[in-house]
Amino acid sequence: MQSIGFEIKSVSNLIMRNIDNKLAKIHDRGYTKIQSWIIGYVNDESKKRDIFQKDIEKEFKIRRSTATGILQLMEKNGYLKRYPVAHDARLKKLVLTQKAIDLNEEIHSNIMEFEKELSDCLTKEELETFFKITEKLKKKLENN
Repeated sequence: MQSIGFEIKSVSNLIMRNIDNKLAKIHDRGYTKIQSWIIGYVNDESKKRDIFQKDIEKEFKIRRSTATGILQLMEKNGYLKRYPVAHDARLKKLVLTQKAIDLNEEIHSNIMEFEKELSDCLTKEELETFFKITEKLKKKLENN
């Protein structure tokens, strides 16, 4: 008997391996996966509100000391700057540099290209069925 969980895990591993291979040429620039995730998060969320270190800690479920180290390295490598806010001198909002914005766009472009490759091997009906099934599985798992 086939196992749904095993198949999903196998597909997930293959997807991550393929994305890593596609992004390998970009990874030479001295950043880590967590830094690229943080760049993506700050890029998206900062359009709605100011982002602070505590937001990174909460979103990525990391300790303050870990976040401090990652953000200091990102600042040193020119991916972000920290600016004080008027209402609380202790708080420093995180702002991406153009270098980080360009990197995020390149990563996003590569991922969208990969998504297109994946969806191109399925018919429209298969895609609709796939998303219906995954939504059902997610609801089931969220309610457990």
